Amino acid sequence: MRTLPITVTALAATLALTLTACGDDGDGGDRKEAGDRKSGATTACAADKLGQEVVASEAPAAGDTGTVSVTLTNGSGADCTLEGFPSVALDAGATSLSVAPEEAAEPGRLTVKQDETFSFTITYVRGPAGDATKSAAVRTVKFALPGTDAELSFPWKYGEVALQGQAEPDASVTALQRAGD
Repeated sequence: MRTLPITVTALAATLALTLTACGDDGDGGDRKEAGDRKSGATTACAADKLGQEVVASEAPAAGDTGTVSVTLTNGSGADCTLEGFPSVALDAGATSLSVAPEEAAEPGRLTVKQDETFSFTITYVRGPAGDATKSAAVRTVKFALPGTDAELSFPWKYGEVALQGQAEPDASVTALQRAGD
């Protein structure tokens, strides 16, 4: 059996103590101190610096499922960080319906560099046209990214959205994820 020299063992123990003294608040070691932010650390993505593209696979008839993918491009000139789900609301005139996160989705932390893209997808069930008790005539989708208050939007052109109960859309949204290759 081979043993490590005492110097290597002592160095490893010292390093372990030093790292433990730095602390870990449960954020996986990504904690940034105030001074770090000034030296180029990432911040939440600024909504006004994002390019937006919306692509749909529209549900053809009532009862069918469709998807609307929103791809955003970081045009801020700096890295930005996202973690979690976007908050999404379907605006149907006098009514605004919150879209729930996808049940099986696990949000992660995502750092987006300059000109990189990230996305989320809204999955919905098309409702019967003209029946306000079973569907919502959505006009606009409004969404905000985690860590920001700014709202972005796009027009909804994909038919009425089915309702589950009186004010809950039959729709869900995925966590934010890196887009492209």
